[in-house]
Amino acid sequence: MDQVDVDVLIIGAGPVGLYGAYYAGFRGMSVAVLDSLPEVGGQLAALYPEKNIYDVAGFPAVRGQDLVDALFEQAQQSKPTFLMEQRATTIEVHDDGVTVTAVASTPGDPGVTVHARAILIAGGMGTFEPKELPAGGDFAGRGLRYFVPRLADLAGHDVIVVGGGDSAVDWALALEPVANSVALVHRRDAFRAHEKSVSKLQESSVELITPYEVVAVDGADAVETVTLEHVESKETISRDVKTIVAAIGFLTDLGPMADWGMDLKRRRILVDRTQRTNLPRVFAAGDIAMYEGKVALISVGFGEAATAINHIAPLVNSRWKTTPGHSSDAL
Repeated sequence: MDQVDVDVLIIGAGPVGLYGAYYAGFRGMSVAVLDSLPEVGGQLAALYPEKNIYDVAGFPAVRGQDLVDALFEQAQQSKPTFLMEQRATTIEVHDDGVTVTAVASTPGDPGVTVHARAILIAGGMGTFEPKELPAGGDFAGRGLRYFVPRLADLAGHDVIVVGGGDSAVDWALALEPVANSVALVHRRDAFRAHEKSVSKLQESSVELITPYEVVAVDGADAVETVTLEHVESKETISRDVKTIVAAIGFLTDLGPMADWGMDLKRRRILVDRTQRTNLPRVFAAGDIAMYEGKVALISVGFGEAATAINHIAPLVNSRWKTTPGHSSDAL
């Protein structure tokens, strides 16, 4: 297996991992970034590249892929070693460092072993796959989809979005100016999405069909019609549709990391106020990290990454302090 020696290994090349890579370099550390996906950006790039994000400081709104591109450019200042399509499988904690072994997803690739003074796990939700629409049958890829990498692909379509969370509401609003028509089907009258998004939805031309759920999908070679059933009265209605976007959540899995001996709660890694796990020299930040009062925002994840890196610094060099000083001092 290939071997890499760095000060810090970051597991996860999503937004938080990319910012952590930049910040590690800013603090003078060598850094490697490991991810099971083929491209940087994590779940944001893989699932929501065209969605606008509204809660990142300095951006009234920023498209997901644009944010990833900017974070990647920023991270490049630290000259990180990117180890893509590599899934971390085992860990060994030593007195002076950590060894992580990863298995490659590409056939014939022997994988990699990384020796680091400390690691930062920024793996988002871990591995993920969408929850299947029960009535969808085998229509996946034939009019039924679980995310929309390119909004333009649905231009002129009659679209039904299924779900009541942030993703469903965001997709419905994003598709409103692109599709021929958009309807949002949810099995409850109330939505779980952000209040401001729900207000926009109620003011939009998106048709709200509640409380209904999809009970059948029909078509010859692709989706043509859906049957919706009222949750209480069991009355059914049928709609002609070209595309169904099922945004009903994801199944997540920490994979091999679940067996590393870290304290977990609801498939999240428990950390203290320094982002330190119960394992020496192992830290976590972003959606994968959990502590009392946690707020799951990208902007919070950036701060968590910086906190972790600053507390890793003395582990890399005993002369370094956790207090970083001001970035302008480095100019």
